[in-house]
Amino acid sequence: MTKKSIIINPLDNVAVALCDLKKDETEQGVILKEDVAKGHKFALRAIANGENVIKYGVHIAHATADIQAGKWVHTHNVKTNLSENLEYEYNKVDCALKPVKPRKVNVYERGNGDVGIRNEIWIIPTVGCVNGQAKEIAERFKNECGEEGFDGIFAYTHPYGCSQLGDDHERTKLILQKMVRHPNAGGVLVIGLGCENNQMAAFRETLGKVDQKRVKFLVCQDVADEIESGFNLVKEIAAEVKKDKRVERDISCLKVGLKCGGSDGLSGITANPLVGYFSDYIVSAGGTSVLSEVPEMFGAEQQLMNRCKDRATFEKAVKLINDFKDYFRSNGQPVGENPSPGNKAGGITTLEDKSCGCTQKSGSGPVQDVVFDDGYVTEKGLNLLNGPGNDMCAVTNIAAAGCHLVLFTTGRGTPFGGFVPTLKIATNSDLAKNKANWIDFNAGAVLDSDFDTQLEKLIDLIVETANGRKTKNEINNTREIAIFKTGVTL
Repeated sequence: MTKKSIIINPLDNVAVALCDLKKDETEQGVILKEDVAKGHKFALRAIANGENVIKYGVHIAHATADIQAGKWVHTHNVKTNLSENLEYEYNKVDCALKPVKPRKVNVYERGNGDVGIRNEIWIIPTVGCVNGQAKEIAERFKNECGEEGFDGIFAYTHPYGCSQLGDDHERTKLILQKMVRHPNAGGVLVIGLGCENNQMAAFRETLGKVDQKRVKFLVCQDVADEIESGFNLVKEIAAEVKKDKRVERDISCLKVGLKCGGSDGLSGITANPLVGYFSDYIVSAGGTSVLSEVPEMFGAEQQLMNRCKDRATFEKAVKLINDFKDYFRSNGQPVGENPSPGNKAGGITTLEDKSCGCTQKSGSGPVQDVVFDDGYVTEKGLNLLNGPGNDMCAVTNIAAAGCHLVLFTTGRGTPFGGFVPTLKIATNSDLAKNKANWIDFNAGAVLDSDFDTQLEKLIDLIVETANGRKTKNEINNTREIAIFKTGVTL
C-alpha cells in the first residue's frame, strides 16, 4: 500500500489514516501534531470551536474545542449534530444506472414461483420452551439418516413465543411465519408446546398457503413421544426435499441484503463502497438489494430520500426515519446514541460518521420501495427495510423479508451468521488475514488494487455462493436468529 491517508471528498476538512501514523509525519501537506491510528481522522486545517467537521463531503459533527491542523479528530473534541425530527425536502436526483452484463446462477425453483439458493430442512419452534426438542430431533435425524441429497437440517431456536403482548407477540409470529415460507428451506417442521401464546392453530391460520408435503406441524403436548413423532415427520419432509435439483436462472432472481457490523474507519472507504458497487450491479442486472439498519441512516437519510423514485416512496422513507426516532425517544433514549465502543476504537466518531459510511452499501441507484415490519421485498431494485442496527436482529429481518443471502461488511470482525448465508467482507487486510476463519472476502485489497477488479471478484464469489459454495458462517455452523423486541414480557 503506497497511500498512508485519504481525503474522501474534496470538501472534507479531515483526512483518514490508512495505517498508523506518527506525530511529526507529514500527510496531505499537514504536519501531524500527534499520533493518529489507522481508520481515525486528522484535521487538514484549523477547525474552530462550533465549526462543522466535514467528511464524505457532509457534516458529520461539530467541534467542541479549537482543533489545529494535524490534530487527531475524534470523540474528545467533536460532538454529533443529531437531534429532533427534521423537515425533509424531496429533491429528486438523477441516479440512473448503466447497463451491465447479467450472470447466471444455479438455484432451486419452488412451487410458488420463488427460488432458493439452499435446499435445507429447518425445524422452527413456535416457542422457546421446545428449543431442546427441536435440536434433539435435528441431531437424531443427522445421526440416523444423514444429510445426503440436501443441504443440511438446522433447528432455529429463540426465547420467545409466550408471555409476549401486542406488537412483540405479532412480530414473533410473523418472523417465524416468514421463515417457514422462505425459499432457502426445501422443507420445514414447525414445533410447538401446546399452551403457549403463539398457538399453533392461530399460527397456521395466518401462515398462508404452504406445500403440505414439505411443511409439517407438531404440538409436543399432543403426542406421547415428541422426538419420535418429530423424527418421523422430518423423514417425510426429507423424502420430498431430496427430489429437488438446481436449475440455471439469471442473477436477477436474487435478493441480496446489505449489512455492516463491527465497523471501523475504513468501512466507508473500502468494503461499504465496494458493496455499493455490487448493489448497483445487481439492480442494473434486474435483481434486488435491500438496505436496513434504520438508525444507521440518521445523518445520511436526506441523500437516500433524494434517490427515491417518486414522492410516495419519499414519504415512506420519511416515515421510516421518523418512526424510528420516535421509538428511541419513547424509551427515553437520544437518537444519536451510537456508535459502539468497537466502532469508536476503529475510528468512527459520531452516528453521522457511521451513517455516511453505512449507507454507501446502497450504491447510487434509485430507491424503489420502503418496506415496513409486516411486508416482504417485492419490488425489483434497491429497497429500504425497517429494522434496528443490531447485527442479529437486522440480519434476521433482512432474511425474513425474502433475501437469499446477506453481504456483511466488518472492520472489527464477527463470526455471526443468520439463517441465510452471511458473507463476511473485511474492510482491511489485517482482519482478513488474522480472522481468515471468519472472513469470506477482503475488501481491503481495493487499497492496493482498484474497485473494478475487486468488484468482479466479489461478483464471482456471490455467484459461487448462490450456486452452493458454503460461506464461513455455514462452515462454522454459526446460524442464529434474533427477533426484535420492543414491549412488555409478562
